Amino acid sequence: MIYALLDKEALLKRRVSLAKLSQKIEDLNIPIAQYRNKVGSIDEKLKDLLEIRRFYSGKLIINDTIELISYVDGLHVGQEDIREYSDDLTKAVTIIRKEIGSKLLGLSTHNREEILEANELNLDYIGLGAYRGTKTKSEAKVLGYKALELAKESKHPVGLIGGVKLSDSFSSQISYRVIGSDLYED
Repeated sequence: MIYALLDKEALLKRRVSLAKLSQKIEDLNIPIAQYRNKVGSIDEKLKDLLEIRRFYSGKLIINDTIELISYVDGLHVGQEDIREYSDDLTKAVTIIRKEIGSKLLGLSTHNREEILEANELNLDYIGLGAYRGTKTKSEAKVLGYKALELAKESKHPVGLIGGVKLSDSFSSQISYRVIGSDLYED
């Protein structure tokens, strides 16, 4: 299954409109999408979410910004971001769940230790990567095919991220192919 990634900074750099990409992922019947904007204000993020919703009817996840949970279907947090709630990850997830209820909750993972920690948490899925190097996150450690082996360690559905292409095909341990730039680079 494809999980689209709408990264605001990457879209701006490549001069791709949020509306155009939202319409494309709707036309492709992509069931889940994540909106990520690490530098925008709450007002900008809300405006963007409303713009996405004009064109896209699938499940919409927001990255990190729990304040906007009422506008989306779930929240995705990174390793550093979850620890802003508590260094005890079980407690952190409990705090997040109080805010988001039964909405989707995903957590980024990058290695076996983080996957095993995630297995003990009340999550709906994990993101695992980077599979390949990307221009978007040049600092990300590339796991390559090791990611496919690591995915087998997860008790949660796994979204493989980082340089994943529409043409990629993986065995059953990968639930989501998280695709960003390959959706708008022709």
